[in-house]
Amino acid sequence: MLSPAEIKRRPAEPGVAASNARRTGWLLVCLAALAVVCVLSLALGTRSIGLHTTWDAFFHFSDTDEQVIVRDLRVPRTVLGLLTGTALGVCGALIQAVTRNPLADTQILGVNAGAALFVVIAIGVFGLTSIWSYVWFAFAGVAFALVAVYMLGSSGRGGATPIRLTLAGVALGAVLDGLSAGIRLVKPRAFDYLRFWDVGTLAGRPLDIALAVAPFIGAGLLLALVVARSLNAVALGDDVARALGANLTRTRALAVLSVMLLAGAATAAVGPIGFVGLMVPHAVRWMVGPDQRWILLFTVVCAPILMLSADIVGRLVIRPGELQVGIVTAFVGAPVLIWMVRRSKAAGT
Repeated sequence: MLSPAEIKRRPAEPGVAASNARRTGWLLVCLAALAVVCVLSLALGTRSIGLHTTWDAFFHFSDTDEQVIVRDLRVPRTVLGLLTGTALGVCGALIQAVTRNPLADTQILGVNAGAALFVVIAIGVFGLTSIWSYVWFAFAGVAFALVAVYMLGSSGRGGATPIRLTLAGVALGAVLDGLSAGIRLVKPRAFDYLRFWDVGTLAGRPLDIALAVAPFIGAGLLLALVVARSLNAVALGDDVARALGANLTRTRALAVLSVMLLAGAATAAVGPIGFVGLMVPHAVRWMVGPDQRWILLFTVVCAPILMLSADIVGRLVIRPGELQVGIVTAFVGAPVLIWMVRRSKAAGT
């Protein structure tokens, strides 16, 4: 029998090495696609700007209108899309892994609605307009929504099945959205401030917003990295996970804390954008398989691609006007959700 040290020194199996090489190749392709999308996000919009002018905006800056648009408007928008896209995508991957629910997403489970309601309360009731003030309300709203969905979904016989959690999340999200709308109607100040934020937007958000939420998103991503290996055991079921030595309580607590930081910061920054965390982890799973470490790594790269692409489409489709990014992701995500539900029923799950 080989010792643990000898096992570590053994070369990887040929099949594993080939699979990792394939995944690495896909990762490089995704990184290249992300770079292209970032450049397009800086160049395209209501007023399209040439690549040469976009380059000069960084390295040969002058006060021309086009360079000002790139530096002052599109750079903050792109940076915020990168941060919040990553946060929402990883949130979806974590929730799906912990709950073993393929339909899980921050929008579907009511997490975005909880964060949005508490932000509306912070702005409309308490008059807090600084993101450093209301981001804490967003974290509290995420925690409230997670607890409420679990309690609703696990009540009665049968426990917290994926379908029951999904239905509980949809119902709770509808109630919380209604409360948010009511507060905005009776509080004109909150309504004016949240006119575009409420549907999910990257437009008009200064770079200070991205800088404010970046530490929280970074901490959430670090926690997700810490629990990635344990999530592979959790996906096999509680009994198997315990037999493999996984600490279920620690894994779930760290995953929930990560979701709170990521979803709360993203919602506070850009509003309740849905379906990013639903679509990206599923697409990534087709490419890399069930290993949560690879799923999280690819999600970090692919989720901002979806977010920025949706934002670019929103800028171009009704020029000179704009569709907010939350509307575009909903147009794409809703049919995907319907397809997934029909596929689950057909499979008998």
